[in-house]
Amino acid sequence: MNVHSKNSPSSISPVSPVSPVSSVPGRTATRRSVLRGLGVATAAGTAAVCLPAVTAHAAPAGRRTSGASGTYALTLVHLGRDGAPTTDYRTLLTALSGPDAGSGRQLKELPGTVTVQVPAGRYMLDATISTRPVGDGIWGNDWLVQPRLDVDRDMTLVLDARVARPVDVRPPVADATFEQAGAFATVTYEGVTGLANLMTLSLDLRVAHLGPAAERGAVRTWVDSYWSRPGGVCALGYAFRGERALTGLVRHPALGELATLVVRAGVPASGGGTALVDFSPSEGPSPALALAVPSGGTGTFLLTPERGSWDLVYGAQPEQEGPANNHFVLGRSFTPGSTTVHTFDTPVFGPAMDSSPGARPVAQRTGDTLDLTVPLLADGDGHEPSSPLFTASTVTLHRNGALVATRRGEKPGHASFTVPAGRAAYRLTASATRPRGSVTAAWTFTSAATATATDLPLSAVRFGPDLALDGTAPAHTTSRVAVTVEGAARRSGVRSLTVAVSTDRGATWTQAAVTGGRITVTTPAPGMAVSLRAKLTDTHGNTLTQTHIDAYVTRAATGTR
Repeated sequence: MNVHSKNSPSSISPVSPVSPVSSVPGRTATRRSVLRGLGVATAAGTAAVCLPAVTAHAAPAGRRTSGASGTYALTLVHLGRDGAPTTDYRTLLTALSGPDAGSGRQLKELPGTVTVQVPAGRYMLDATISTRPVGDGIWGNDWLVQPRLDVDRDMTLVLDARVARPVDVRPPVADATFEQAGAFATVTYEGVTGLANLMTLSLDLRVAHLGPAAERGAVRTWVDSYWSRPGGVCALGYAFRGERALTGLVRHPALGELATLVVRAGVPASGGGTALVDFSPSEGPSPALALAVPSGGTGTFLLTPERGSWDLVYGAQPEQEGPANNHFVLGRSFTPGSTTVHTFDTPVFGPAMDSSPGARPVAQRTGDTLDLTVPLLADGDGHEPSSPLFTASTVTLHRNGALVATRRGEKPGHASFTVPAGRAAYRLTASATRPRGSVTAAWTFTSAATATATDLPLSAVRFGPDLALDGTAPAHTTSRVAVTVEGAARRSGVRSLTVAVSTDRGATWTQAAVTGGRITVTTPAPGMAVSLRAKLTDTHGNTLTQTHIDAYVTRAATGTR
């Protein structure tokens, strides 16, 4: 079982039943850490254990310490579902205050009753008590979470599996098979956040809150349950915030309460293959159930919108040796009953610029440095590839008509230049050649030295023909192709926009009127290609000339969509 995990600068991750691994075989690591669950070890008998010594810190003024050593005896009694002492447990004690604040200690492979010496302070305790499998060989798990444990005296805690209540989260489709689930809890106290978690491959999961309530809003808990189905995944997640951990959870959502995400896998120019799709909540760690989608195929996710925003990572696996070409679609929200479609690795490949507030800048000037990170070969849906397929790339900068420099062979649309401080007219040209076809974008603008990072006024034009997953359009047909403006011109306004079409690889061009955000294109014979060119001027006089040679090719009209 894999887990996606995101680390926050203000949180600590105590010792837990998960262990980091560097990667998944055959894939490059994404922005997340990948974790694998470990089993629960067992032991028998009775013992007293002291936690490892830690460096002592002076107690803040007004805070009471305990005795000369500042420690107390904490006795933990573990009882199974039958009420008898058990050694089948894993208990984690996370210090939220005191000299050990920000650290965790794990107890397992120990007797059912164990005594530890701990410094005075606030702790988070969680215990997983396992029930040995019968019949089908799958363990049952009872997860007990005490988000507030104030150690100010010798004390005994009874961790009784019988107080736990079932977690029953199920999708509304009969063809779904349970795969894995994760239960998570965090508690924050005096700026320190502790994390507790349980991952399981068993539907037999029960949870319970122990002890007093914590401070208002200090406890966050969530449960994520993943189910496989033919060609898809059900991702059901529920998150809560309050003063207590969960005691049981029952959720049987109706189909109309879920959202649908459809992932369509294009056929890359490098050939067929299988894409691997990871889909999980943006916030907090969560079990990950990757979905394999063959090139030219479709995968479907049913998800719970109330879990918050979700992240999708689409990894196209190369047939030849080399890095996976990952596309990241992060922080997307969904509404109940909605259907969202993402298509990857299909034309028209070209520059993409997210115009929404807070979007990552793709071209900036800081002082005398111009930095360009335009995704020049984003796919037809605007997804930026981590390793775009290209055979040549060039970025050239002119200042007042004189060549500044040319960069070759780097990632398409990526370059950096140092220029004089004075205000000047610039022409920036970026081009990339693919196994078939090429993309060129030429921008003109004026610029001078800046005190802080300032966006350059670059724009992009996106073309949206209706294509099959192999990137082709039927020959000898007339269709409407969407034309969309992105970047600076979308924010400031468009003064003029003209589009031209070629069916002879740019030898001749025919003007195509843009009406209602679309142009009309008549495709040539099978095996030939449509080329596209846009010329744009924004309201400030900045210009763009963007050319796609062999933007997409044609097929016999009976081709598969």
